[in-house]
Amino acid sequence: MNSTHAIKFLYSYGGRILPRPSDGNLRYVGGFTRVLSVDRYISFAELMVKFGELCGSSMNLKCKLPSEDLDVLVSITCDEDLMNMIQEYERVSALTNREMKIRAVVFPLSSAKKVSPPSSPMSCFDFPASKLKPEKVSRFYSPSSYAAAAAARIGSILSWQSKRGAACVNYSSRK
Repeated sequence: MNSTHAIKFLYSYGGRILPRPSDGNLRYVGGFTRVLSVDRYISFAELMVKFGELCGSSMNLKCKLPSEDLDVLVSITCDEDLMNMIQEYERVSALTNREMKIRAVVFPLSSAKKVSPPSSPMSCFDFPASKLKPEKVSRFYSPSSYAAAAAARIGSILSWQSKRGAACVNYSSRK
């Protein structure tokens, strides 16, 4: 592999992200932290195979933006996400005049939670009728605020999905 086309991932797995007692900043505790050097043009699928081999199971990949802390982790789910993250690290590396490793955290697929848009505008506010008393619910939210909040949330989800387009494929749902 040509070193000019290599990128490095500083990746952690098997631990947890916890606040530091002294200042509250997040840090990775436990598990393992290693460096993986790969070709800059690696596909998402190839990268996930490498992480799976190194970590012992199929994984979800989340990366820290170079300008953020561990409280902002970006899910990498396709080639486009991966290329965008690589480009962001290269941009910051050029500005700082030093090579930066992509900070990544990988999580086992079994601990991943599926996120999907609500099936209807009201579904994210549906509660079992037997559990909630109407007088308690109405104190906090009126039906019109439910509808407004649901419409805003669905609008943001649809906008986000249309911006991503069909370029991203959910590899975790494939067999």
